[in-house]
This record gives sequence, C-alpha cells and structure tokens, in this order.
Amino acid sequence: MNIEAFENRVLPTKNKLFRFAFRLLGSQEEAKDVVQEVMLKVWNGREQMATIDNMEAWCMRITKNMSLDRLRSKQRRVTDSMEEGFEIRQESLSPLERTEIQESMQRINELMKALPEKQRQVMHLRDIEGYSYNEICEILELDMSQVKVNLFRARGAVREKLVKMNAYGL
Repeated sequence: MNIEAFENRVLPTKNKLFRFAFRLLGSQEEAKDVVQEVMLKVWNGREQMATIDNMEAWCMRITKNMSLDRLRSKQRRVTDSMEEGFEIRQESLSPLERTEIQESMQRINELMKALPEKQRQVMHLRDIEGYSYNEICEILELDMSQVKVNLFRARGAVREKLVKMNAYGL
C-alpha cells in the first residue's frame, strides 16, 4: 500500500474510529491516542493491506482491541457524556425543543452506560455509527445471532427504561 491508497482507504475512517474509541474509553485524549496508534499500526503493516477486503471494519476491530487493552490496564469505566462526541445540528429548533433533545440524549447515554459491555458496543456500532450487521460481526468478532440478540436486548432495555421514565412524569 502506498501513501495514496492509505489516504483513500484508511484516513477517511479516522472520525468513526475516534467516536468508537471515545465511546469505549470515555476520554477524548485517550481516544485520540488510540486512533493514532491504529493509524501507525496500519501504516507499518501496509504490505499486508492488499489482503484486507473491508479496511474500515478491520480498523474498527484494531481500535476496539486497543481500547479494551487500555481499559483493562487502567481498570476504569466510561464516564464522559455522549454529547461531547456528537453535536446536534438543527438550528431550526426552538430552545425548548433543543433542550428536550439534549435531555433525551443524556437519558439515553445514561441508559446505554448501564448496559452490559457487548450490548453497549453493538448498539453504538449499529445505531450511532450505522454499521451493517455483517460489519459488526467482523468488528466485534461475534456471530450474527449474538449481534442480533445483543442489539435486541440493548434496544429493549433502553426502550423499557425510557417508557418508565416518561410514564412516571404523567
């Protein structure tokens, strides 16, 4: 792989890699470090890149593994909010609507944090990053049924808790 191929196949994935690492690590600085390490690892192993069919999924898997290694070494949990990694860009909304959306996103973020690790990862990759089921299987090294079950359970748990929260206010 030459530098042009690297720029075309690998560099466009850096934002997704960052968001995924940030979701796992909870720290922007650590997420940036992981993405940088991933880019170096991919560049240093560029001779083998011709055999990789889905470069983005392969980079996501490396990101997941490096992020989990960091978590294991530091024995810490995700603590930052989802809003730091994502921005709501809807200027046409009223201040009330924006506030409601922000509060909903905070609730969803808190509910996602309470999910088991696999469910949280699958839900993030599918619902936030928009990966296909096959790509999630490849990234997380799970079979299709595990991905679907984890996603179903994660969505169900978040939905159930949101309904309870909203019903309580009525």
